[in-house]
Amino acid sequence: MLFDMLATQRQERILAEVLAHGAVRVADLVEALDVSDMTVRRDIAELARAGLVRRVHGGAVAPESPSRATEEPGFEAKRTWSSAEKTAVARAALADVEPGQSIVLSAGTTTWLLAQLIVADPALRPLTVVTNGLHVADALHGQRDLEVVLTGGTRTPSDALVGPVADATLGALRVDRAFLGVHGLDVDGATAPNLAEAATDRALVRCAAATTVLTDHTKWGTVGLARICGLDEIDTIVVDTGISRDARTHLEAAVDRLVLADPADGTTPAGVRTTPTGANP
Repeated sequence: MLFDMLATQRQERILAEVLAHGAVRVADLVEALDVSDMTVRRDIAELARAGLVRRVHGGAVAPESPSRATEEPGFEAKRTWSSAEKTAVARAALADVEPGQSIVLSAGTTTWLLAQLIVADPALRPLTVVTNGLHVADALHGQRDLEVVLTGGTRTPSDALVGPVADATLGALRVDRAFLGVHGLDVDGATAPNLAEAATDRALVRCAAATTVLTDHTKWGTVGLARICGLDEIDTIVVDTGISRDARTHLEAAVDRLVLADPADGTTPAGVRTTPTGANP
């Protein structure tokens, strides 16, 4: 009876973590619950059988979480996931935008939020923005001293423009900084859910003098079908404070600058913490 009670308590704790953060890693649960790897995996399997979580490599996610390697939900669906975290990340990333720059914003919900913040701050203009995101372009449209270049290309379910046309446009451009939203991020770098989107994102990174990746903590450990770039090709990563301690330690060692954005911070940048990692000398 005691074992059953403890198992129930553990599973409730695991479910609470998944509901709060969208995903959880086995390694983090082993440390937090002070139990074996096998015990955690058994608890996750029980929750998965009940339909409360979905098992993935290395952990568990909410049933609706976009973590499958090739799954590409629509924009409206993704917009509702981790919205507070994405807003905090976009707000922190705004510090890397300066008037007179040319920048490129990838398609995505977090870059869309960044575009809205750019529109709301006239002090950032003049500004040239290249994008392969239809929603990003719509957010920026019609603003004075804000030039928007849309790449063209083939439209994906998430309203990104990808393929040879988009790649050729990006290949002909040189910008100051790329702001890249990603499907997944792990120790090997950033990934996308399909080959065409990954190729266009690679072109986006190559056309920029510096790259800032925008991600919420639920993307860590997610591995998409196709690789975009390694961590050594990323200058700055902006992520919310929900990122695990192990992930933070790894990212601090791998990139030049790690920026932690606090979703509880409200509307000011006071909750943003920057770690100059000293990586990639």
